[in-house]
Amino acid sequence: MSNTRIDGGENAPLFIFAHGAGADMDHEFMSRVAKGLAYKGIRVVRFNFPYMVKRSEDGKRRPPDRAPKLLDAFEEMIKAYGSKPVVIGGKSMGGRMASLLSDNTMVKGIACLGFPFHPPGKLDKYKGEHLAAMEKPCLILQGERDTFGTRDECNNFDFSSHIRLEYIPDGDHSFKPRKSSGHTEVGNIALAIEHLSRFILELNNEK
Repeated sequence: MSNTRIDGGENAPLFIFAHGAGADMDHEFMSRVAKGLAYKGIRVVRFNFPYMVKRSEDGKRRPPDRAPKLLDAFEEMIKAYGSKPVVIGGKSMGGRMASLLSDNTMVKGIACLGFPFHPPGKLDKYKGEHLAAMEKPCLILQGERDTFGTRDECNNFDFSSHIRLEYIPDGDHSFKPRKSSGHTEVGNIALAIEHLSRFILELNNEK
């Protein structure tokens, strides 16, 4: 199995897109977002972190690699595909790893889909301290009722002025709303793609 997936035209603005802790680059959420961005004129490179590559080879579930190994793998992808500064990002853990690479000179912006601010129910284990000092454009798309950081909780977090936070209506960690909300999963994913594509294209157009 190849450990990368590429959607979109060869000369289109590039987005390097990392998966979350429990699902690989071919998870339905990852595929839907990647294909939606490609339709908007963006080239998307998805990849599997090393522990997920091993899972694809032997079928055994294993926990994510430690952060240094994840970050090394992400930087390898930036080197391999980024001939000029690129926008990087990811779902949940993948987005958090992307946000830790803001000092990389080849990174022009970061997009996080469902940022894991803390494990569900454990606000004391906050993982977003570095976002207060972020110096590059960063888009965070967060479900309003995401148990890893709800809208109400995010209102109390400290963010740099370079961070743009957009909420997905009634969305959970994967942006899925409750039926009673009047919103749909399809609509919420489309909204996320709209925010994300606008962010990537805006950065690409900056001189």
